[in-house]
Amino acid sequence: MKIAVATTDKITVNEHFGRTENFSIFVITSDGPVKVEEVGVEPLSTGNKNHPFDKERFQSIAEALKGCERVYVTKIGERPAAELKKIGIEPVVSQGEISSIGPEI
Repeated sequence: MKIAVATTDKITVNEHFGRTENFSIFVITSDGPVKVEEVGVEPLSTGNKNHPFDKERFQSIAEALKGCERVYVTKIGERPAAELKKIGIEPVVSQGEISSIGPEI
């Protein structure tokens, strides 16, 4: 299983979906997560709490996450979460060490 993690330190899930500038991509194996790449993205959020949903920015992020089954984040808005689900990516709100992520939720 391929997952994406919003992280600033590459050790923990510690970033909001809309604020992250990159995702660490992992493959979950029987030995735990194995990092395969980093993908940079333009943050979905403009910094204004009431910003409108930006379809173009979301599409760019969705393309970067292509092939991932889940994305681990500390927070995510309702609209981005729903849009991810539409394309087959399950948003998982989580905090903690990436090394503890397994195939089950």
